[in-house]
Amino acid sequence: MNRPIRQRIAALRSWMKAQGIEAFIVPTNDPHNSEYVAPHWQCRSWLTGFDGSAGTAVITLRKAALWTDSRYFLQAAEQLEGTGIELQRLAQPGTPTIGQWLAKQLKGNQRRVAIDGWLDNGSWSDDLQQHLGIELEYSDDPFHTIWEQRPPLPQDPVTIHSLSFAGESCPDKLKRIRQVIAQHRASGILLSALDEIAWSLNLRGNDVHCVPVFVSYLLVKPQSATLYIDRQKLTPETTEQLAQCGVSIRPYTAIATDAQRLKGKILTDAHLNGQLRSCLKESLTLSPTPVSLMKSVKNEVEQEGFRRAMLRDGVALVKWLRWLKPAVEAGGETEMSIDRHLTALRAEQEHFRDISFDTIAGYGPHAAIVHYEATPESDAALEPHGLLLVDSGAQYSDGTTDVTRTIALGPLTPDERRDYTLVLKGFLHLQQAVFPEGTFGTQLDALAHQFIWQYGQNYMHGTGHGVGSYLSVHEGPHQIRSNYMPALLQAGMTVTDEPGLYQAGRHGIRIENTLLIVPAMTTEYGRFLRFEPLTLCPIDTTPIDFSLLTPEEAGWLNDYHRLVRERLSPLLDEEEKAWLAEATREISC
Repeated sequence: MNRPIRQRIAALRSWMKAQGIEAFIVPTNDPHNSEYVAPHWQCRSWLTGFDGSAGTAVITLRKAALWTDSRYFLQAAEQLEGTGIELQRLAQPGTPTIGQWLAKQLKGNQRRVAIDGWLDNGSWSDDLQQHLGIELEYSDDPFHTIWEQRPPLPQDPVTIHSLSFAGESCPDKLKRIRQVIAQHRASGILLSALDEIAWSLNLRGNDVHCVPVFVSYLLVKPQSATLYIDRQKLTPETTEQLAQCGVSIRPYTAIATDAQRLKGKILTDAHLNGQLRSCLKESLTLSPTPVSLMKSVKNEVEQEGFRRAMLRDGVALVKWLRWLKPAVEAGGETEMSIDRHLTALRAEQEHFRDISFDTIAGYGPHAAIVHYEATPESDAALEPHGLLLVDSGAQYSDGTTDVTRTIALGPLTPDERRDYTLVLKGFLHLQQAVFPEGTFGTQLDALAHQFIWQYGQNYMHGTGHGVGSYLSVHEGPHQIRSNYMPALLQAGMTVTDEPGLYQAGRHGIRIENTLLIVPAMTTEYGRFLRFEPLTLCPIDTTPIDFSLLTPEEAGWLNDYHRLVRERLSPLLDEEEKAWLAEATREISC
């Protein structure tokens, strides 16, 4: 029995009884619908003990359940054991929606389901209406009451993101945003997505782990702009820059009353929480927002910044890979120790600011947990056999990196070799793709999936996501994934290529590069695009089953390795150059 979690759920139920509420929804959310949230809003994690980055808990007076996706099935099952919380596996046969589940739990006519309105992203209203015939209610935040020693709102200072890295001034960005306001004959646009606000104002922060953003709202009108933020977070330099850009400052909490006073049509984004949406008299939701689209297409300065950041990141990765296998053979290394060593090597690089997400370093069976993160309790010792999966990245002032390599630490099984080669084939076919302008990411997804499908296997996560320019490592609106994503792939966008394969209890494999979409050619059929690899890091060739690889695929890998060698060698010492030459030697089949 997990006593602390059961006590927390009991405290929430006591609060619910006092409010007359029969069910309470606890999402993985902050008021800005961020992917990663500051500790102050990690209510679902505190309440349930499940600390994956995605999930929704629902607590009734008698039952509790948590919904999460395939990345976290194994992790959630382990962490929820003994809590009394049922695990609901999203997108699996027989898994009910929240509305369906609540319809079985709540009887009678007095069925009240509530959520903190500041955390409502609109995902549940239709479901509740369909299956229970009720409206979702907004309540106060119960965690103000039941969460003792709750972390405060973040107070780190906001910093200026230099024009030499941004490539476009804040006034020019606001001008482009105002053009969209005029096109829609609106009175303004209210931005709540933290990365969009940071991009628009050429500012960065430290309020969210691994993501250089700051908690705020931004209201842009045709003749003015207002940043809602705790003023003490602003330095004299950032205050002066905002004034020069014509941006006034209001307290963060003032957005609630100010939103009620807004007149005319206000453009909003899909991130805007339910509480603020209910304050607006007239609004139009743009999805994706104009800022999301602007931000996703990198200007020339940002593209060059990515290339420079990837060079430095590649140097750190080569130093780490050269060290790794001898260190494992010597003994004493674990999943967490190799992560610390990699982070230290990155920290030596110019413009390093932070990691871009918590490293996934999974050895053997742990690699089959898609978003595994080692803890002191789970930290596995590495041995000179089997596969090690390491998904990692860094934040540099001129770019954000995201790279995954699966490495053979020694002898492998035939199944490990087969699975590694199937993933590699899909990775190579996507990276080599040439496609017409106007293509959606969904149309390319099968290139990465096709070979594992031929063996009756699959992976459920997306194949590719955008990457921010010293912003969020997961950026939209475009993606490459099986389910339809309406955002077109455009020249200037970054996107990852990361197919994988996961055998529960045995091994996991993923290979990932960050790519830049660039022009390929123009013919009588129109303009075509291709991918430029930004990531510069050797791909392990020792696990390859060459009977499954074609000469063309081997040639593609040789071409990539030649690029890695040519770009990185001038930055390495003689021993590192020799190691890289061996790691990227030409293969044939």
